[in-house]
Amino acid sequence: GMVPIALFDVPYQSYKHNEQMKMTKQQVKDERKNSEGDPQVKGRIRKLQYQAATRRMMQEVPKADVVVTNPTHYSVALKYDEHGVRAPVVIAKGSDELAMHIRKIATAHDVPLIPSPMLTRAIYYTTEVDEEIPHKLFMAVAQVLAYVFQLKKYKAGKAKRPKPLARDLPIPPDMRY
Repeated sequence: GMVPIALFDVPYQSYKHNEQMKMTKQQVKDERKNSEGDPQVKGRIRKLQYQAATRRMMQEVPKADVVVTNPTHYSVALKYDEHGVRAPVVIAKGSDELAMHIRKIATAHDVPLIPSPMLTRAIYYTTEVDEEIPHKLFMAVAQVLAYVFQLKKYKAGKAKRPKPLARDLPIPPDMRY
């Protein structure tokens, strides 16, 4: 007589125990907040960190030697220390609104803007801020910098006007975005 009751009772007790062990959605949320921190607070911290990084980056733009642009979507600010050992470094980059902001700051500080969509995209997609440009882009960037330094001398009255920059800069196929 006990076997049939046990057949139903054991699974039922087990089920009831599991149900009691389950947490409500709110309990799960609270548990996560306590262990990982409030997602909204974390999101806000991330946003503030991003804004601070963006501000720092924008303060670097006036120090750039050149800003290469894909006139509508991307801007990349490059700095080259002629006497240093590093390759040219990306000191700021952005797309859309940020790109426009970089161009505005550059213009306000007489940093030359050079439209070169392919080069701009290549640097934008392969290089982070504070990183040197990739080896494969040295030739193209060298041509841009040579042009810019020549332009600077010309504006200072120390050289003749530079020849226009080549439209087809040497950008390897695997660097085309």
